[in-house]
Parts: sequence; C-alpha cells; structure tokens
Amino acid sequence: MSYIRERALDLVIVLFGVSIITFMMIRLIPGDAVAIMLGANTEVTPERVAEIRARLGLDQPLLSQYLTWVSGVLTGNLGESIWTRRPVTQEIAAHVWPTLQLGILALAMGAGLALPLGVTMARLRGQGFDIGLRIGSVVGLTIPSFWLGIMMILLLTSFAPGLQVLGYVPFFEDPLGNLARLALPAFALALPILAHLSRLLRSAMLDALQQDYVRTARAKGVPESQVLFVHALRNALIPFVTSVGIMTGYLLGGAIVVEQVFAIPGLGRLILGAISERNYPLVQATILVVTVSFVLINFAVDMLYAVIDPRIREARRG
Repeated sequence: MSYIRERALDLVIVLFGVSIITFMMIRLIPGDAVAIMLGANTEVTPERVAEIRARLGLDQPLLSQYLTWVSGVLTGNLGESIWTRRPVTQEIAAHVWPTLQLGILALAMGAGLALPLGVTMARLRGQGFDIGLRIGSVVGLTIPSFWLGIMMILLLTSFAPGLQVLGYVPFFEDPLGNLARLALPAFALALPILAHLSRLLRSAMLDALQQDYVRTARAKGVPESQVLFVHALRNALIPFVTSVGIMTGYLLGGAIVVEQVFAIPGLGRLILGAISERNYPLVQATILVVTVSFVLINFAVDMLYAVIDPRIREARRG
C-alpha cells in the first residue's frame, strides 16, 4: 500500500502539471486568441469578440480562469465547442470508440505476436529463423504506418475491387464487418510495435538466459519450456511491459494519421477538424484527454512492475 500511495502521489503531481500546460495552450497564443479562432470571418466585430471572450472566460483573471476550468474538468465539464455549441465531452464521446478500438486491436496484435516471436528468436539465436525475423523487424521499424496503410489499400483494391477497406462500421451493428474494416489499419499500426517489442524481448530473454538461476534450473533438470517461460520470461517481461506502456500512449499519435488514411471517424479526424476550424476549446479538451490517458497508462505500468518483480517495489520503497 505504501508503494501504491507513493506512485499515486507522483500521479497527482504529474496530472497537476498536465492541467497547467493544457490550460495555458490558448493563453500563450501570440495575439488575441479569440480573433485567431474567428479567423477571416466577416462577422468578426468587437461585440462578437467580447461575447466569445466572456463565453470562454478569457475576460477573467488568469487564476480565476484556471480554477474555474479545473473545477469543470473535475466534474466532467470540459467546455463547449465554439461552432456547434455542444459540450466537448459529447464531441469526444462520439469519436473516441473507433480510436480506442483501433488502438486496443493494434496493441493486442503487436504485443500478442511479439511474445512468442521474441521467445522463439532468443531460443533459436543465430539460426536462420532468428536471422530472418531480425531482418524483418528492421524493415517493420522503418516502414511508416501511414505508407503501409496506403500500400495495402492499393494492393487490395487492385486484386479485390469489391472489397470494402475504408470507413468504419459500429461493432454492435456488424461485428464481423467492424473487425474486417479495422484489420488493415490495426496491422499498419501494429507492425512497428511488433518489430520493436520482439527485438526488445529477444535481447531481454538472451540476457535472462545467461543468469545463474537459469543455469541452476537447467542443472536440476528443469524442462526447457519451464526454463524459458517461467524463469527467464518473467524477468524479461519487465522491459517489455515498460515499452508496451509507453507505446500505448504513442499509438494515439499514429492512430490520428492512420485514421485519416482509412477514413475512420475517430479522435484523429476530430482533432484535425478542430485545428482547421480553430476550435481551440475542443483542441484543448482532446489534448487533455489524450495526455491524461497516457499518464494513467504509465501509472498502470508502474503497478505492473511490482506484480512482475517485487524487487522493484522494495527498491523504490527504500
């Protein structure tokens, strides 16, 4: 419990810093933020600017603005869109599920395949299978996800013109159609993850297999499968879990571009549309949601550290 309290305190401090940075985004824009939002709109008048400033609370002292904004965030009120007048929570909720589903599918695909491949590469070190997968992983790391997505679309439409690969179908309307539409973008996102995690796990497994406890287990006649998956893999999972947590956050950035390639109406389309429309309250809210999600994922990874290896918990407590 003391370890959890320590990490939770760190989480609160980080979230406080995130809130300040996110809050200051609009306030640090050179010039008048409201005038920039309105752009070249012919209806821009001093009265219109004053009305929007009052609606956004920009006419209040900075500290009052921050306290009002934070209190709204804590109660689930992230403001409203300038143009639609809808709460931004509704805008985000309408677009978050495709992105969330795409990210989960890509992470499951990449991390799930990396585990057996990484262990097998370490087990067959120096053999043809290991060399081939290492070359393939280098290729996977260098191919941009958006380019891979475009190439897959071109190939599939050339060989199967009637196949639908673009757009999004809600899962509960057509589960098979949903998975079919998300398979290609999920693979495009998962390939760099698979390449990175399999190489990382291979290195960690090779290091673990050189340790004394592995040699002792083999000397006692422990089956090789148990040596690999119980003794070595448990310790090799620590850097693996770290990278999974970090890459989960960065998946959101890659998903923004891949969603555009495959015409998926997720957070990527929402963020890009908000930027082009200068809808800064919506931009601010979506960035806050994405950033907080990244921080919470890393907090969950910290908790997993202690589960996988209690020595980390004891070291940090000390």
